[in-house]
Amino acid sequence: MPKPTNDQIEAVLSHVDQTMDQSLQRLFDLIRIPSVSTDPAYRDDCRRAAEWLSSDLATIGFDASVRDTSGHPMVVGHEKRAGGPHVLFYGHYDVQPVDPLPLWKTDPFEPVLQPMENGDTAIVARGASDDKGQLMTFVEACRAWKSVTGTLPIQVSILFEGEEEAGSPSLAPFLDRTASELASDTVLVCDTDMWDHDTPAVTTMLRGLVSQEIEITCADRDLHSGMFGNAARNALQVLSEIVASLRTPDGGVAIAGFYDGVRELPEAVKAQWKSLPFDEDGFLHDIGLSIPAGEKDRSILEQVWARPSCEINGMSGGYTGDGFKTVIPAKASAKISFRLVEGQDPVAIRDAFQAHVWARIPSDCSVSFKEYGLAPATTMPLDSPFLRKTLEALTVEWQREAALAGTGGSIPIIGEFKRRLGCDALLVGFARFDNRIHSPNEKYDLSSFHKGIRSWVRILASFCEIEQAAS
Repeated sequence: MPKPTNDQIEAVLSHVDQTMDQSLQRLFDLIRIPSVSTDPAYRDDCRRAAEWLSSDLATIGFDASVRDTSGHPMVVGHEKRAGGPHVLFYGHYDVQPVDPLPLWKTDPFEPVLQPMENGDTAIVARGASDDKGQLMTFVEACRAWKSVTGTLPIQVSILFEGEEEAGSPSLAPFLDRTASELASDTVLVCDTDMWDHDTPAVTTMLRGLVSQEIEITCADRDLHSGMFGNAARNALQVLSEIVASLRTPDGGVAIAGFYDGVRELPEAVKAQWKSLPFDEDGFLHDIGLSIPAGEKDRSILEQVWARPSCEINGMSGGYTGDGFKTVIPAKASAKISFRLVEGQDPVAIRDAFQAHVWARIPSDCSVSFKEYGLAPATTMPLDSPFLRKTLEALTVEWQREAALAGTGGSIPIIGEFKRRLGCDALLVGFARFDNRIHSPNEKYDLSSFHKGIRSWVRILASFCEIEQAAS
């Protein structure tokens, strides 16, 4: 398709506005399928959701199919042709369990529209925001383009997964099998938040993750603290000293080599983040704190988005029941996670951490390690033409400059797209911070759904302008 004219874009946007009721009903139909991936009782419902999506994509004109995996099925759809940029859109149709059910004000799988105090309307249901409402913004944008012009502005492939909430165990092998089929110029993901109620955001940084559990063993059994105190090592004391040694007084991480490969943020990114309306004092005040605990010379946004961290997630050992028991614990354990940034190797960080621990273990004690996850950080290159055009399209639709955002969390699947397909990922979401994802009464604002569809219409059109570079 040649570059769409302004009249064509406006015609597609008008179609979106005029058919919102139908778009909403399709979303409701998908939400009504209780596709809880972590509960075997809903296995058939997960397949039903996949089949629904495949059928819906086919009605738009995609070559769509349900693909079996060792777990829940994938849905793959293509609208390909020769020439022009090719994007792969990823979303997930599985949802979290609804527990605790008594806290829901309505049936979690019967979506309802509820007025909000700000004058907007909320779609309330499990999956309304995470991720059925978000993925359907893209599907409905494609539908509008096909309805009005008979084609899409660019080549589009779609991958819907059914195990994201279960850790995506089938995704990596599936990507390996379909790498040539799904190869594209960039991956689009709609599973993130806006900056605030009126400001869209593109997430360009995701921190990586190393998760370890360590267990210290000293004596061969718990000991009487009166009979053995001072003479016998206390596993909790050994563990506490190791844990305390992980951080420096100024909020950094004390492991040798931990910051190897870590680069300073570009000045342009620092300036953009500084311009964002962000209340550092309020950020901590809202959680009952007032003093930043990270590196003293860094802003809070830099600390949580662009600097690596070490956090103690839990410790156990000794007697923790009611009353008191004067024992010297023989064993003690801790769960410790590291958030990583671009330039850090998860394997190297894991090995450096374990070496740090071993160097502090008394010779008559032992330690064991259990690994829960290794994932590198991922970053969208700031000079990506897809990023530039996305920002331009969002600014036009929302009438304000879109924020370039990071996230302190980790989304391992994004790294899988880079490793398996060689594609960078653009994370563009229209959820809001108060959407209560994974919680009772999850919601998705109707305005998010509507303007999300309109935003994708503009983004797809804008990608035509980079056709020559991508061809």
